[in-house]
Amino acid sequence: MSDLKTLLRQAAKPVLFLLTFICICAFLANYLTGDETLLEYARNNPELAYGTPGAVEDIQITGSSSDEESRLPQKDSTGPEDSALPEMTPASPTGQTDAAESDTPVTSDRDDAYADIKESIPEESDTMEHHPDRITYKEGFYYEPLTDSMKTRITGISYPESGCTVPYEDLNYVGLKYIDFDGQEQSGELICNKAIAQDMVEIFHELYRNDYRIESVRLIDEYNGDDTASMAENNTSCFNYRVVDGTTSLSKHAYGLAIDINPYYNPYVVFHRNDDGSDYISPPGSEVYADRSQSFAYKIDENDLCYRLFTEHGFTWGGNWNSSKDYQHFQKTIE
Repeated sequence: MSDLKTLLRQAAKPVLFLLTFICICAFLANYLTGDETLLEYARNNPELAYGTPGAVEDIQITGSSSDEESRLPQKDSTGPEDSALPEMTPASPTGQTDAAESDTPVTSDRDDAYADIKESIPEESDTMEHHPDRITYKEGFYYEPLTDSMKTRITGISYPESGCTVPYEDLNYVGLKYIDFDGQEQSGELICNKAIAQDMVEIFHELYRNDYRIESVRLIDEYNGDDTASMAENNTSCFNYRVVDGTTSLSKHAYGLAIDINPYYNPYVVFHRNDDGSDYISPPGSEVYADRSQSFAYKIDENDLCYRLFTEHGFTWGGNWNSSKDYQHFQKTIE
């Protein structure tokens, strides 16, 4: 009897194998010749195919079976485009002064890619007056002649009611975007000489695209034309009809041909100017940032992206002056 059981067990093995083989063949025959494709089987039986109900809801069943791989859900491979320039290096306190000038030609290689930057900025007010001659460089970066409302806004503050030797027609309003110290996208505004308006939108677009941090970009008029107050708030500004600090000479800012970037961290320093022979440093409170041998955030030096962009556009840097240093300051000479 035991021999018979052993014989039956041995005979059953090939029979079970044959039955399994027949079932597999039948399934394959149905898949290859039937109406239900593999993707349809997955859709109809998600628990069996993927282990999660509804996991294939987004699969598109179109085309021939040879296109199935391209129709399967793919991992998103999109991301920020590579920047043509490296990320910025931080900078240092502000200052104001004017000196050496350069006629270096503007040469800069740029691509049109935007960095992948945060949320979009608030839309301009529908009531804001636009000049018909506005020139848009990139979305959010434009310049235009001063509108009547803008003239009213600055007259008596950055633009004297009388005695100003710079006509309104020499100035442009610049709208731009920038990334603040919290990494948030902000809208900013400048008034500059029309001769450097194109430089402004190109430079600030590159700074924006490379996530360069600027704390504030507001008209000096919001500080009642007080440059020291603007610097103390680390505000980046351009046009202000005023003299060089401590002199009776008109500043390049008076012509809209100079700009101060992150001024609190890039102060204005005049060596041995104080009565006791010590250095004069402005704005007050920024003295620690006058030591450029130290490493700190928002410090402008010759390795900084801001320095590189402005000098490429023919600007000179106040940090290269001799008897004084204006680390925040870039200016350009126009013939």
